Amino acid sequence: MSGIRTTVLPNGLRVVTDPMAGVESVSLGVWVGVGTRDERPAVNGVAHLVEHMVFKGTRRRSAFDISEQIEAVGGHLNAYTTREHTAYYVKILKEDTALGLDIIADMLQHSVLDEGELARERAVVLQEIGQAEDTPDDIIFDHFQATAYPDQGLGRPVLGKPEIVEALPRDALVEYLTGHYSGQRLVLAAAGRIEHDRLVELAEAAFQALPEHRPAPRERAVYRGGDYREERDLEQLHLVLGFAGVGFHEPEYYAHSVLSTLLGGGMSSRLFQEVREKRGLAYSVHSFTGSYEDGGLFGIYAGTGAKEVEELVPVVAEEICKVSEDVTEDEVRRARNQIKAGILMSLESSMSRCEQLGQQLLTFGRHLGPEEIVTRIDAVDAGMVRQAARRMRACTPTVAALGPLGKLESHDRIAARFA
Repeated sequence: MSGIRTTVLPNGLRVVTDPMAGVESVSLGVWVGVGTRDERPAVNGVAHLVEHMVFKGTRRRSAFDISEQIEAVGGHLNAYTTREHTAYYVKILKEDTALGLDIIADMLQHSVLDEGELARERAVVLQEIGQAEDTPDDIIFDHFQATAYPDQGLGRPVLGKPEIVEALPRDALVEYLTGHYSGQRLVLAAAGRIEHDRLVELAEAAFQALPEHRPAPRERAVYRGGDYREERDLEQLHLVLGFAGVGFHEPEYYAHSVLSTLLGGGMSSRLFQEVREKRGLAYSVHSFTGSYEDGGLFGIYAGTGAKEVEELVPVVAEEICKVSEDVTEDEVRRARNQIKAGILMSLESSMSRCEQLGQQLLTFGRHLGPEEIVTRIDAVDAGMVRQAARRMRACTPTVAALGPLGKLESHDRIAARFA
């Protein structure tokens, strides 16, 4: 990846490329450094709705034109919204690079946001919200997030609240686009059969109508923790138990990644072995980390039966406590190898490399090469993992549960298990 180059255009747009020999395609996209946490509470869901609406027609292209022109050359166009970023990306053959870039630039600068299309797309997003609500192992993570970060941007749902989404006016979308999609917040990333200077030339011509930059400091993330429970008539209880994690810029970031991997990151992990293999308490159990600009979360998800939860919670708590005391260097080595293998294998995909470039420039302001990341992972030892687990145990836990709640311990009782 030594061929990576970055150019900053006069309007602030960063263009970064990662050439790959031996491929005939290009993955490219625009990563925008705003997401759900950048919304005002009164327009929760506007970032996601904007992401939908830019596909619904521009001054030069109808919604059908956008999809038809990409698919006519065998390409794939998509987008997603997170709490801190929004991305629009395409994978195409190398000879169609200019077309893919032009379509994305057109969508982000010249969308008409037609009122009729907006009414239909509001209905589509409301269906998406309803689908999430009907998927307990999906929506439980929104409840977990809201309980960990109450009354702040990081705690609000990416899809938005139904009562807000169904009333969002066109003006709110225009305000969000013009207020947030400036060149300084955009990264154009590309990987594959790409020439950097040619992409810079195309970008200079395509991105001439970006709005003026308006500084908008983010609300500071403040982890609170707490308890959310919703009784539902389900076969399983869906449970997320978590704690304050670390942000991308904190020194303990990689130690938390190793901790998550050895605790619940695979079939050989402690939780999988103890909860599923030895005791049969859950079909699905895993740990995860979620990092942000200035904070993060560490969590464990389990789907378990109404009776089994009575034993499962003490077992999970015990494993978390044990990992803060008796982690071995062999365990840490295996976890490090899992993480490194995942990173290095992802380099075989142009889309993964493109996405890494976009996210890294937004998060760190520069590209982090695999050698640098692997060095940081290799620096994690057992003592650092134990310290990360102890730090985690010291905060108020977050408990989110959905399903039959009868045998789930109180929040105070669960919290006492980590004292």
